[in-house]
Amino acid sequence: MFPPFSEKKAEMILQELIQALYEGSASLEQTARVSEERKNQGIMLGVLVCLDKSGKEVNLVTNSGNAKKLKLEKKKLKVIDSIVSAEEIENALSGNDRRIHEITEKIQEIKSHTTNDDSHTDSELTILNRKLKELCGQSLEKVHALYNFHCIDGKVHTLREICAKYNHGKLPPTGTGDCCAPKLLDYAFSHDLQPISLAECPYKDEKGRAEQSPVSNNYTLCIPNISLLPPCDERCGILLPAMLGLRILYRDEAICVVNKESGILSVPGRTEDKKDCVESRFKRLFREKVEIAQPAVHRLDMETSGVMILAFTKEAHREMNRQFEAKEVQKEYIALLDGVLAKKGIPQTGSMELFFRLDVDNRPHQIWDAENGKSAVTEWKILGVERYRAPDGSARPATRVLFKPRTGRTHQLRLVSADSHGFGIPIIGDTLYGKCEAGERLLLHAQKVSFSHPVTGEKMTIECEAEF
Repeated sequence: MFPPFSEKKAEMILQELIQALYEGSASLEQTARVSEERKNQGIMLGVLVCLDKSGKEVNLVTNSGNAKKLKLEKKKLKVIDSIVSAEEIENALSGNDRRIHEITEKIQEIKSHTTNDDSHTDSELTILNRKLKELCGQSLEKVHALYNFHCIDGKVHTLREICAKYNHGKLPPTGTGDCCAPKLLDYAFSHDLQPISLAECPYKDEKGRAEQSPVSNNYTLCIPNISLLPPCDERCGILLPAMLGLRILYRDEAICVVNKESGILSVPGRTEDKKDCVESRFKRLFREKVEIAQPAVHRLDMETSGVMILAFTKEAHREMNRQFEAKEVQKEYIALLDGVLAKKGIPQTGSMELFFRLDVDNRPHQIWDAENGKSAVTEWKILGVERYRAPDGSARPATRVLFKPRTGRTHQLRLVSADSHGFGIPIIGDTLYGKCEAGERLLLHAQKVSFSHPVTGEKMTIECEAEF
């Protein structure tokens, strides 16, 4: 994951915390037994700097896992506990522990006496392994059911709810929720604190070493340099997008690039039910750092997912707008079309120019109009034909296409695909120009954008793979 907030202030406090640990004025106390699967894992330390309602800074600190807890002599730092205690996890696991232990021992016993051609033993091992997997899954589900997370929108979401949206409904890895960032953000959002700086680093739990100066006989405590790490992809990559309301791909003092979800607006609509959007979530997350009322540099259709750029400053917004208008920004999209393009005689690569305008009698649809329509130029490359499996379990052939739009017309790629003047095959899940079955979404994703940084001029390319 890309660090969602500036690390600068939090890094300074991390340095102070590690110095206190090496000096002995802070400690990591063992509060529970370390599980077998985590006994070789390192410890992370995390700091989240927040502002309270009065604008006063509040410094939150924690460590990863739930078997150890920070103890501080100085009280200027607020130590945050685990979201779920080790005792609660032990209780959740205890129901199946004995049976899991018995089956594991039985499997090891059988394997130690098994010959290569013993088919009866293989069958018994298969049954035991299946039962072991079932019991472990039940225990893991009980643990996951303990986790609830406070989010920036004021709501509390269960781990199951978050995984349904951000992990394809699959169970997350063990320890999801025990990393530093989710703990710190959960506390901040449950206490109406605004995060402004977040930093994490690995820590080896040991006392500091005194080293003699080569110039004098004085001894100083040797404190190693810290190495910051962003929130992890494996666990925090599931939780933080839900907690923050945005999946951040890149951020600095001038711009922020996010992976927009399918189904959310880029900018707010006119009615109250259309206020929730990428732009409003961005302003809610970063508040006073956003200088402009409309920070979105460009838009994606509500049903389209992918890379979207927002600006913090007026100057950055102005320069990015200039680049878009001058066609200096290059974009790539991935789409899955509902059929086989090759059957229509469409070549693997090519470019087309179509002309569309708004259908004033059927907004927001666009229609072909060679005389009054605006030019829409699109390059394409057919990547291959594959089997698309629908939410109802049925399967059918689909064509994966790479699109490079050279203009930015409304619904351009959806029209290139669906309209008879284009491919004549709609993108799967298109509610306007095709069909969208229950549980489907528009399979169109902005996977890459290339531009010049609005302040430094550095050439940048931000990529984000499609989830389909």
